[in-house]
Amino acid sequence: MNFSADEAFALQLDAEDPLRAFRDRFHIPSGSDGKPLIYLVGNSLGLMPKATRGVVEQELNDWANLAVDGHLESATPWYSYHETLREPAARLVGALPHEVVCMNSLTVNLHLMMASFYRPTNGRSKVLMEEPAFPSDTYAVKSQIVHHGFEPRDALLLARPRAGELTIRTDEIEALLEKSGEQIALVLLAGVNFFTGQFFDLKRITAAAQKRGCLVGIDLAHAVGNVPLRLHDWNVDFAVWCSYKYLNSGPGAVAGAFVHERHARNANLPRLAGWWGNDPATRFQMHLLPEFVPVPSADSWAVSNPPIFSMAPLRSSFAIFDEAGGMENLRAKSIQLTGYLQFLLDQAPSEMFTIITPREPNERGSQLSILVHDQPKELFARLEAAGVKCDFREPNVIRAAPTALYNSFHEVWRFARLLTEH
Repeated sequence: MNFSADEAFALQLDAEDPLRAFRDRFHIPSGSDGKPLIYLVGNSLGLMPKATRGVVEQELNDWANLAVDGHLESATPWYSYHETLREPAARLVGALPHEVVCMNSLTVNLHLMMASFYRPTNGRSKVLMEEPAFPSDTYAVKSQIVHHGFEPRDALLLARPRAGELTIRTDEIEALLEKSGEQIALVLLAGVNFFTGQFFDLKRITAAAQKRGCLVGIDLAHAVGNVPLRLHDWNVDFAVWCSYKYLNSGPGAVAGAFVHERHARNANLPRLAGWWGNDPATRFQMHLLPEFVPVPSADSWAVSNPPIFSMAPLRSSFAIFDEAGGMENLRAKSIQLTGYLQFLLDQAPSEMFTIITPREPNERGSQLSILVHDQPKELFARLEAAGVKCDFREPNVIRAAPTALYNSFHEVWRFARLLTEH
């Protein structure tokens, strides 16, 4: 599309946007002036769908009125509550329904997955990650390495950008795999890097890693609900994600995990067990059947019963994703929104900032990371004072994430004006 920097052009794009009505399905916070904020931080916490309150209140009412009987008699029985999330989650990550389970938090799920898929030996002990990886992933991986009796300085291998570049070329990752693949037990990358916004070529990297005998896990925290995913078709071994960013499920809401069916149905694969991963046909025989019998699906990694109040918000959010037509429609608008922001920021003098997110639409999600050359914290403070909600990453990066479900083109235009006029 040939963009224009005129305000009228932004308003025209909004008028022609087939998804524009979905903005009204969310609560938009207001600033001190009472006007809606320009909310560009859905990559940290998505906005609350208006339907969420009713979904959560239903569970509160069922608890009040039914107590223990709510497990089987509530409007959506708690015993099988997690099953209502399986298919919509699978659609968003490109999986078969039995390959997906919503449970726990992201880092807990990562530990559960690594208990099964990081089984280091003296000859193959390394974990390949990107630099910078999200800190919680790094902490988890280092602790797993130590847990198995190895040293992170020896077993953690990092893929970095080339000198003078800002993001990691797929060629560089493939070269690392070519050189050290036989020593790598696990490749663990983000789908979309939290800092740079780079969307990795997961299909290509997975194939290169598995060719050398490595297992592949993906952190989808900044990818799920943001970019199209085909985990099953890409043959990814496992993935984990949170749901409070682009999935709009609220702070600390339940996370998710994917396990490819070739592993999910393998009853002999070691895993950390709990009663909700046990065969439901025998789950309540309890002490009469003390041996763990894993469900032949990703559910066998679920160690605890579903956290109902943490799961309920996902139901309202998933309904919106389906009503919007899924990731294909959302991705089309996302590419336009982010591309329009890129175009507008390109009009600014080059000495103001550098965009470190890849320029190619298929190499990024709904995010631009803006490296500010002069007084970055002061600029960020001015944006906040002007009613913009984005976020700051040390030492000098402002992240802006225009989200297809609730951000408008005019908001992107206003943000670009505010960023570049100081």
